[in-house]
Amino acid sequence: MSPSAATSRQNYYTLSDGSPKDLGAVPDFDGVNFAVFSQNATQLDLCLFSDDGRKELQRIPMTARSGDVWHVHVGGLSAGAKYGFRAHGPYAPEEGHRFNPNKLLLDPYARKISGTLRWSDTLLGYKGGSSRGDLSFDTRDSAFAMPKAEVVHSLPAYPPERRPKSPDVPLNYEAHVKGLTKTHPQIARAIRGSFLGMSAPPMLEHLTALGITTVQIMPAQAFLDDRFLVEKNLRNYWGYNTIGFFAPEPRYMSQNQIWEFQSMVAAFHAAGIEVIMDVVYNHTAEGNEQGPTLSFRGLDNASYYRLQSNNRRLYDNDTGTGNVVNMSHPYVLRMVMDSLRYWVEIMGVDGFRFDLATTLARGPNGFEREGAFLQAIRQDPVLRGVKLIAEPWDIGPGGYQLGAFPHPFLELNDRFRDEVRRFWTGESHLTPALATRVLGSSDEFDHAARDALTSVNFVTAHDGFTLEDVVSYNTKHNEANGEDNRDGHGANFSDNCGVEGPTEDPLILAKRALRKRNLMATMFLSQGTPMLLAGDEIGNTQGGNNNAYAQDNATGWIDWAKTDTEFLDFIGRLSALRHAHPVLHQRDFLHGQTRKSDGMRDLVWLKPDGTAPGDADWHDPAWRALCVEIRTSAEVPAGDREADPLWCCFNNGEAVTATLPAAPAGHAWALILDTTDPACRVAPIHGPTLDIPATSTIVAALIPHPTKAKHL
Repeated sequence: MSPSAATSRQNYYTLSDGSPKDLGAVPDFDGVNFAVFSQNATQLDLCLFSDDGRKELQRIPMTARSGDVWHVHVGGLSAGAKYGFRAHGPYAPEEGHRFNPNKLLLDPYARKISGTLRWSDTLLGYKGGSSRGDLSFDTRDSAFAMPKAEVVHSLPAYPPERRPKSPDVPLNYEAHVKGLTKTHPQIARAIRGSFLGMSAPPMLEHLTALGITTVQIMPAQAFLDDRFLVEKNLRNYWGYNTIGFFAPEPRYMSQNQIWEFQSMVAAFHAAGIEVIMDVVYNHTAEGNEQGPTLSFRGLDNASYYRLQSNNRRLYDNDTGTGNVVNMSHPYVLRMVMDSLRYWVEIMGVDGFRFDLATTLARGPNGFEREGAFLQAIRQDPVLRGVKLIAEPWDIGPGGYQLGAFPHPFLELNDRFRDEVRRFWTGESHLTPALATRVLGSSDEFDHAARDALTSVNFVTAHDGFTLEDVVSYNTKHNEANGEDNRDGHGANFSDNCGVEGPTEDPLILAKRALRKRNLMATMFLSQGTPMLLAGDEIGNTQGGNNNAYAQDNATGWIDWAKTDTEFLDFIGRLSALRHAHPVLHQRDFLHGQTRKSDGMRDLVWLKPDGTAPGDADWHDPAWRALCVEIRTSAEVPAGDREADPLWCCFNNGEAVTATLPAAPAGHAWALILDTTDPACRVAPIHGPTLDIPATSTIVAALIPHPTKAKHL
């Protein structure tokens, strides 16, 4: 449809300038106000479509401009209307501009996206296959291949009284919306793999039984399947390819309604569980200069993206995905902040996990701890009180920034993952590293008034082996991704225990089961915030695929039919043990300080013989049984201290005999955890020594003496 033909139909609606105040499509009592940012466009058009999104009914020039916001009010229009934008301006890639009014563009503020993307060269702003590449100009209309934004009614604010109290003993659970429930036999088929399925009663019962306090959902903002994946009959399963920062991902809405996300959040909250969203503001689904023109690129490429200073035709690529969102531009920063507030205030979430957070904090000189984004979010009256978790790296210069983010950010601690794995595969010289990780990685986080919960401790996450695969595979097996097994991390610090992949050998299976228990026990016994990968508690495997980003199938979905109930029970016991002993989840870092009230040190490292290690011991590769006595921090007033201490031993070597610290009068040490006996009962320890089995984790607690054995 030509603009002139469309303009002749404008008598359907009453047009006025409208308001630039709220970006996006905002219904009011007599129509809808549209406002969109573009600093460099020369004209913006609003395009209205039929209910099925197939036919462009009207093209309305947005003649009102306030600063860099273009706006129009369409009287008589209502919620449910499908729309998009077209942007006019220079097509000059060398100058950073890629305007092409032949390309329909999604509203960056769209609350709902209707329809699916149909990949073809018409989505490119240039002629695919041209010898001039992206310097050429494509005149084909892309509307038929584009999803449309949909006007939705303004939603009420999420009731703050529904939010659960912030947990004193946090336990995070990273889960994929679809993969968590797609095969769950107790969840109705109609809602499996959806927002509603994720929060269905059987799932809530499972999570509460584990003591989960916080569900961290993988990307649920609207995202796209990459063209190269679709051509391989694959999908972008994980969702780190965002195209709509305000819209829930349609494939997770079983009834195509936004309230489904809100209902999920409300159900989690009613069960006392927080909801954290994994958000991807560092890049978009438009890729590099050879990518499609879908939204931001067509609206104002030079504003929305960071371009190379010496060649503005090209994009910075600190993310490894082709582009980087330009957080230094005030309107781009506003979009991200508006999006975050929307998910908190309207959709009800309790916090965010920021993918490649280093990228968000980059300025002209690289990572900036006091940069625009980090300052904006910490002063914001809505966002400064929510949970904030940084993935503290990207692939750009100086991208690894573990420990560098300011309070109140928590940080994913990959050093914990790697060094704990290495210790339990039996590497020597890892005892000192394990000691540091068990105490909350004070070497990284004990500064600038940050607390010990800052370290998000994990052994596995979505990007890597599952726990079962960590003990079952030496190398990655990503052939199904279609990249000849080149993708995914090569350094997994895994060990197959004797056979690569599945086996029926009972000795190997027993070794794997013990290794898993040791890995999980270490995480639950460490200071910090533990994060459990969904499915690890039941022994889920991905067949050795450590990069299942494209596996929207049985590889990526959790297989509930093969639940390892014994291991599930063990994880539940670890969670209960952590919750029952406050010394395991302290906010203060422990440095072996002497407590004034009783003269006891809050932390004592020990060798198995009961003596304190010297400098030579910390460098001795033969020292494999690390013992520690942990008490409440010396910084905590005596009246606020709860029952302590605990004595723990992490042994990645042969069996040893350990000498226990002297128990105070009227008390005795009791064994409360032995990973070689996952169903062990609380049992008093008779005598001053304890036999420590090979490759085991042992925990003892003080109990009144005498005592009766009981279940922990």
